[in-house]
Amino acid sequence: MDRVSNFTEKIKASYSTTGEHIYLGAALLDGEIISEAEVNLSLRMMNRHGLIAGATGTGKTRTLQLLAEQLSASGVTVFMLDVKGDLSGLNQAGFINPRIEERAAALNKSYTPSGFPVELYSLSGKKGAQMRASVLEFGPVLLSKILDLNQIQSGVMSVIFKYADDHQLQLVDLNDLKKVISYLSGGPGAAEIKESYGSISGSTSGTILRKIVSIEQQGLSQIFGEKSFDIQDMFNRVDGQGVISLLNISDVQNQPVLFSTFLLSLLAEIFYTLPEAGDIEKPKLVFFFDEAHLLFKDSQKAFLEQIETIIRLIRSKGIGVFFCTQSPMDIPDSVLGQLGNRIQHALRAFTPNDVEALKKTVNTYPRSEFYEIDRVLTSLGTGQALITVLNEKGIPTEVAATHLFPPRAVMGPMSEADCDTLMQSSPIYQKYQEVIDPISAYDILTRRIQEKMKEESTDKEREIENKPSSKEEKSTFEEIINAPITRQIGTAIVRGLFGMLSGKKPRGRY
Repeated sequence: MDRVSNFTEKIKASYSTTGEHIYLGAALLDGEIISEAEVNLSLRMMNRHGLIAGATGTGKTRTLQLLAEQLSASGVTVFMLDVKGDLSGLNQAGFINPRIEERAAALNKSYTPSGFPVELYSLSGKKGAQMRASVLEFGPVLLSKILDLNQIQSGVMSVIFKYADDHQLQLVDLNDLKKVISYLSGGPGAAEIKESYGSISGSTSGTILRKIVSIEQQGLSQIFGEKSFDIQDMFNRVDGQGVISLLNISDVQNQPVLFSTFLLSLLAEIFYTLPEAGDIEKPKLVFFFDEAHLLFKDSQKAFLEQIETIIRLIRSKGIGVFFCTQSPMDIPDSVLGQLGNRIQHALRAFTPNDVEALKKTVNTYPRSEFYEIDRVLTSLGTGQALITVLNEKGIPTEVAATHLFPPRAVMGPMSEADCDTLMQSSPIYQKYQEVIDPISAYDILTRRIQEKMKEESTDKEREIENKPSSKEEKSTFEEIINAPITRQIGTAIVRGLFGMLSGKKPRGRY
């Protein structure tokens, strides 16, 4: 058997699947497309998570689109971060052009344009249905990440949440959080928490408050509140196709920590809410985490541990998570080791750091008798990728340089008019237009402070009323001391009197 036949048979055996799957493309050998050597990704293994990596301009976004389309067609719901706002075209059928025809013909596959059901979301409320979460749903660890708090400040945030939880204080929006901080640091609650929780210094509380105000000044406070997003809305289907939920963050790109942490809060809620699913034929939801390096950058240990725990355990809920970034080195080893499906677009080695990253990436791939991995990774063209995934038995497949199939929907954004039409016709959009202001920590503490002030005022009035009156006339000395005209010299007179009583001789003649 010659080399090409041997390669073809190995790829076919390695990527064959009897169940539902995603067709990624055909394997490449020595630059030639072997159309019968199909590269597939079993839906059964999609909850084993994955990585899509590669340099800018190598086709990562279109690979995301290819996966999302076929998942939707199989009835699997998808949640995606739309960084540049150019994925909304998934809702509309694409167009056949010479480049598409050429790629489809090279793969020996028919190409039929198609649109898919899409729901648009936004953190600002301008580009889609408003996504919100209450402060309580974020929790102290994720909120500390958003506010960029240090370890001491994060510890104080945990104390604040513990106090609110113990005293049934609902933390809905940032006003609630600010009120609790003020109440416990310099207000009536300062003495109350000292023994059970420890004191909160004014400098620490002041720093946290200033960082909250900074978020508000940037116009981002609206993501904290009610109605908070119901994760069940991510599991909708239309005519048997899974809905693709797109979170458009093109207008908040300068707040990477905010949107990446918000996505993690959604994953955390899914993890703690959904029941165990066990081994299922296809996932309930696949979550694509674009710009993943932003999630891990400058993260504290507690934050990273929370991510690792969620990724390790959420697959048992039938959820798959795919991270998309430029280099596998952007992902911590503890998380990278849990990503069973790998789609690696071209890497560029222009600097010493690039060379080092390339070496590390090569070492993460199984050995291949057909490829020199380092050369392949630097020579892949746009729309090509080096792939290894888990087969139906959970075994890593042969490494395959792959010529990817083109997406069937529009590869770009919808027009603003079409986006507006899609939003206005969406029940989800209408649902989250409503803002709810429930009785929360702000209201409870405000009332508590007012009652305390009223009680103190009543006690003072009662004390004055009960004070015995004196009918004795004031002495001439008392009248002089209390007269307004002599108040300015009162301090000197008293000081002189105390001087005499203490045995000190007054100055001057007497």
